[in-house]
Amino acid sequence: MKHLPNPLRRHLAALRTLAVLTVLLGLIYPLVVTGLAQVLFHDQANGSVIRSVGSSLIGQSFTDAAGRPVRKYFQSRPSAAGYDPMSTSASNLGPEDVIDVAQGRRSLLTQVCARSRAAGELEGVSGARPYCTPDGVGAVLKVFPGRAVSVNQPCPAVPFVAAYQGVRVECARPGEDYAAGRTVPVRGNAPASPAVPADAVTASGSGLDPHISPAYAALQAPRVARERGLPLDRVRALIEEHTTGRILGFMGEPAVNVLELNLALDEG
Repeated sequence: MKHLPNPLRRHLAALRTLAVLTVLLGLIYPLVVTGLAQVLFHDQANGSVIRSVGSSLIGQSFTDAAGRPVRKYFQSRPSAAGYDPMSTSASNLGPEDVIDVAQGRRSLLTQVCARSRAAGELEGVSGARPYCTPDGVGAVLKVFPGRAVSVNQPCPAVPFVAAYQGVRVECARPGEDYAAGRTVPVRGNAPASPAVPADAVTASGSGLDPHISPAYAALQAPRVARERGLPLDRVRALIEEHTTGRILGFMGEPAVNVLELNLALDEG
């Protein structure tokens, strides 16, 4: 080797490196990872398909053809992807997205408010949230000198508040530009801890989360028990059976798998 020309020696060294890395990273590493996955996470590694009705790892909607919740089932959290594995995504809307825009795009705040109101109506509790109007849109004003507009309530809606700092609040006139005004979200008198949990009104980052919080499951339990004619204690026991704890005892939060819970209900 030492008598070979320098360019040839470098090429041979590169080929040896490629061969070693191919064996290590292309064969040994995948085999080790696959083996560990089968031992430690057997169900997840094999896809967790449940009787051809879905996967316990991918959420799905429990709604009718018109998109209305099927009342005898626990409902999943919202999904920006429509629970389509080919379209996994978040909404990409941030906490400052509080003003609805033309062409029907609702702000993140209004989406949260509308979901909270709908969930409250479904479960028979108050859907009130801070910074939300009673009619389920973001409680946001655009304030100008001597003028205030409830920008998420187009006319002829009645503004959620009559006046702001002594100025009468107007409804928003379609087509009018309010960008120059000062944005003022109004908290209102909703409780700091709403009856509808946060995961009932916000989508997951992937749009495919198969879990809901124990709090959201508990909120839905009376409805499901009533619709199925089951004792409430029985439904609560099933929630407990399908609740997983924190990973390794400290990572994440307890969660309830919606598909597995609904299947258990169907099995009686």
